Amino acid sequence: MSESTTPERVVATDSAVELLTKLSELHGGLMIHQSGGCCDGSAPMCYPVGEYRIGQRDVLVGEIGLPDPLPAVRVWINGDQFKLWKHTQLILDVVPGRGAGFSLEAPEGVRFLSRSRVFSDDENILLDASPPLTGAELA
Repeated sequence: MSESTTPERVVATDSAVELLTKLSELHGGLMIHQSGGCCDGSAPMCYPVGEYRIGQRDVLVGEIGLPDPLPAVRVWINGDQFKLWKHTQLILDVVPGRGAGFSLEAPEGVRFLSRSRVFSDDENILLDASPPLTGAELA
């Protein structure tokens, strides 16, 4: 990454991209919402586009590209949670084990998992200069 390149707020492991590709082929376009707790702890939840209502304060963290012709997967997080996580890069991964019944990968015997990496001071300066969009801005 060059000094002037804004880092991605979300990336995915090869395993996550493979699973998202499979799920997209089965269910159509997908989106991820990084859960903030409740039933599923802090698991990333995968839904068909349109089956989870994005709130006005939800933040679009980024997109995960899939092989053509599949559409990219938008990754969202609650605005209050984003304030706590904005200094970290979200890394979407897949691990063995059954996840939540609400997320599309549940029947696959694996679950999505969020990992993170703390941004450097220089990366945070670049990110502050280009704030992410919210649900209200995309409505």
